[in-house]
Amino acid sequence: MDIGPVIDGFGVVLEPANLLYCLIGVVIGMLVGVLPGLGPAATIAILLPVTFEIEAVGAVIMLAGIFYGAQYGGTITSVLLKLPGEASSVVTVFDGHALARQGRAGTALGIAAVGSFVGGTVSVVAMSVLAPVVAGFALDFGPPEYTALALLGILLVSTVAGGGRLKALIAACLGLLLAVVGRDAFTGGERFTFGSLDLADGLDFVPIAMGLFGLGEILHSLEQRHRAVHAPVAVHDVWPSRADLRQSSGAIGRGSVLGFVLGILPGGGAVMASLAAYALEKRRSPHPERFGQGAVEGVAAPETANNAAATSSFIPLLTLGIPANATMAVIFGALLVQGVAPGPQLVEENPELFWGVVNSMYVGNVLLLIMSIPLVGLFVRVLRVRPAVLAPITVLITLVGAYTVNNSTFDIALVVAFGALGYLMKKLGLEPGPLVLAFVLGTLLEDSLRRSLLLFGGDPTGFVTRPISGVLLAAFVVVALLPLARGRRREPVDQVR
Repeated sequence: MDIGPVIDGFGVVLEPANLLYCLIGVVIGMLVGVLPGLGPAATIAILLPVTFEIEAVGAVIMLAGIFYGAQYGGTITSVLLKLPGEASSVVTVFDGHALARQGRAGTALGIAAVGSFVGGTVSVVAMSVLAPVVAGFALDFGPPEYTALALLGILLVSTVAGGGRLKALIAACLGLLLAVVGRDAFTGGERFTFGSLDLADGLDFVPIAMGLFGLGEILHSLEQRHRAVHAPVAVHDVWPSRADLRQSSGAIGRGSVLGFVLGILPGGGAVMASLAAYALEKRRSPHPERFGQGAVEGVAAPETANNAAATSSFIPLLTLGIPANATMAVIFGALLVQGVAPGPQLVEENPELFWGVVNSMYVGNVLLLIMSIPLVGLFVRVLRVRPAVLAPITVLITLVGAYTVNNSTFDIALVVAFGALGYLMKKLGLEPGPLVLAFVLGTLLEDSLRRSLLLFGGDPTGFVTRPISGVLLAAFVVVALLPLARGRRREPVDQVR
């Protein structure tokens, strides 16, 4: 691997403006993690119009900082208030708050900070090595390979998303339906436009993301936050002892590897990584009864894994142009708005952006480690601001931001419509993530599929004869049939009972 672009990437990150964007992103991310209900996807969607005025490198550095900064911010309220600010911090509540009740809140926060730093740094190092290899491999991808990859991505998102497979599939199908609205790129015919000129060019990603993740999340979180916030637990002795570090070192190591691997998979991400890491440590422990009672490993493992996963989820986005989770889908939209097309050519054609973003994560993780503990008091005080005050301000920023993208009142109407849809989906237990990912991948799927069929003269067996697309389609079939195989295996057991 040529290290010249890597070194140049550090030069890009260390420019004062980009350092400032990295700092802003990390601080906003921690703040977002502290506030229950908002989440990094919603925040990044709301801030999309702001990034139009920023250079592409600085914009993506800031958005990336928001994503991995939010993973640690959610830890603070999980430990001190038993109130997870971020979905990936739900598991941390079990042992983090138990440690806080024992007077060891500082230990829990310190271990979480160390684990987050180690997991993020290990993931960035692995990403620096692996991402160019993946990008080089992906240069051999043509329309058939992208068709198979998009199909596999949509299926994986649908099978691993929270809320049940059927509900995730319904959301994904709705996303695919929305992706075909507008003028057909091959024939010029209009689809589902109902005679509207505003719909002729298709639905724009920005108002959909701002509505589902911004307005929809705000409406739903308002309904959930009527309960009073408990008084935070006092924090003492923030830096963990040698015994605590020694006890949690194995969990941090395993969480780094597990989080890195799960972050790459479509539909994986920080939430799944934290759950898997916690389950692994509990299963490995000779005393599993300690978990839930204040086990240090129960904080170290999920916090390490979620930061590692947040970082590694950039690999499929930057090298393949495939977003691995909902937040990556929003960042994908931000890149497109900046005129940057994520994919295998990005490493060669725009190394300044690629290595600038990757290397900014080294700096961001150091900033997180330095700032995480001193800012605890400030973030806890933010929680005392009433939702009734925060929500109208956030909604106003969202609507103004949506208008400034195209100076279109139709975009405001779309944000409101998708905000209402996002709220209803939450009420019905449908996650908006699969919908947004399917919407993003749907355009790629249709375009690649139709190009492939033109290439094969209408013969679908061509997908199987090409090695890479054949392997990807075989993986698609395995993932699709796996739930059926598990169901068949349970049937004899149920009959015996």
